[in-house]
This record gives sequence, structure tokens and C-alpha cells, in this order.
Amino acid sequence: MEQFVHYLKSGLILFLLSFSTLTLAGSDHAGAHWGYGDETGPAHWGDMKPGYSTCKTGKHQSPINISGAHATSLPAITFRYQATLLNVVNNGHAIQVNYAPGSYITVAGKRYKLLQIHFHSPSEHEIDGKAADMVAHLVHKAADGQLAVVAVLFNKGSRNPLIEKIWKHMPTHKGEYSKTAIKINASDLLPTDRAYYHYSGSLTTPPCSEGVNWLVLKNRVEVSSSQIDALTHIFPKSTRPVQPLNGRRIEVSR
Repeated sequence: MEQFVHYLKSGLILFLLSFSTLTLAGSDHAGAHWGYGDETGPAHWGDMKPGYSTCKTGKHQSPINISGAHATSLPAITFRYQATLLNVVNNGHAIQVNYAPGSYITVAGKRYKLLQIHFHSPSEHEIDGKAADMVAHLVHKAADGQLAVVAVLFNKGSRNPLIEKIWKHMPTHKGEYSKTAIKINASDLLPTDRAYYHYSGSLTTPPCSEGVNWLVLKNRVEVSSSQIDALTHIFPKSTRPVQPLNGRRIEVSR
């Protein structure tokens, strides 16, 4: 618990964590030709421009392999998500759902507004050396600029109703977007049991800024093979390899 509160209070790198550092169709994505291929992939990000140097030199990078987590009395995550009109964009690196203002989480008394949701397949984080079949990253931002990302892991199984709604309007080319009259609620992505792993890490895309509070939900939800295939058809590669832990403590709620 003390370690968690320390992460929340840390302001050392908050000035780096502006809206433009998120996985958005913003200036970094438009101006830098990073990707996941052999020539532009994660091994080269830190050398592509000075602003990306943390991808190479950072010591608290994400994703990680979650193993040997310490069971502790982590504060519960309070989810306050509202329905929003579906607004989905292909930013060239991921399928991203931009979320209207008004939804948020509260952790240890600190509120983080939900900004957007994006997807990777397979998951970027591993659990005991094994990735999940897919993941949703729900990106939140506090008033002081600090980021918190809730990761929802998916296993292959039944069709996921919310994913089905999003995928029906999924843009297939970079820069395309769909704004619809269909309403979705991010709560429908969450497992019933919201136990979670916690550690301090980074964005998993350039500029790889550190100080991100990662909240990886322990319990998984299902998604069908065809739904995963629809995502990987557009983005065959969309994951950064796991990064060294460098002595960081991983916690898991009891």
C-alpha cells in the first residue's frame, strides 16, 4: 500500500506526460515513422529521434512479465464509466476508441479521467511468461497529468458483445475514423472480479515516458478467434516486447 501511494504522489516526470504522449493519432505518431517492423520496430525506437531516447535508456519501462507479485492490500479501483457515442479511429498503430468526458476511475482517492481505449494482440504484458490472446488498454489521466492504464486481458472463447459493436465500425486504414450514433460503455469490457496487478512503468509506444501507473486486471474476459483475427488482419504486429524489471516491485491485490 505504501509503495502504491508513493507512485501516486510521485511528480518527478509528470511534466512529460502530456496528452500528446498517449497512443493517439497525434503529432508524435504523424511525424515519426516508428512501427513494429524490422526497420522501425521497438529495437530502434530509442534511436529514431532525441525525444524517444527513454525507449532505450529508461529503467522503468513497459510492458513487463508479471511474475512473483507481492500480495498486498491494494486499494480497490472504483470504476465510474458512462455510456458514450462510439468514436473509433485507426491511428496507424492501433484501433482506438476515443471516449467522451465524464467517465473516470478513482484509486486511493485520486481520480483519473478515461480518455481512450486501444487494443493489442497478443497482449503486451505477460503473466508468468505467457501473453494473453488480446488486451484492451484503457488510458486515464489525472488532473496533475499523471497517467493510469487499466489493462483488460482477453482469452479466446465466446464472441465479445462490446468488441462486436466496435469492430463493426473498425476503420481499416490509417487516419480513417468512424463516428456513430451507437452507444457503448467501457464497463462492458471489465471482468466481474476487478482484482489487479500494480507496478510503475511507462507508455509502451514512443516516447516511452515513465511514471505511468499500470493496473493490470488479474481476471480475464473472452473474445472470439474471429474477432482477434479481424484486429490482427489490420495490425499483424502491435506489441512491444517485455522490458527488464530492474528491481521494481509488482503488487497484486488480495
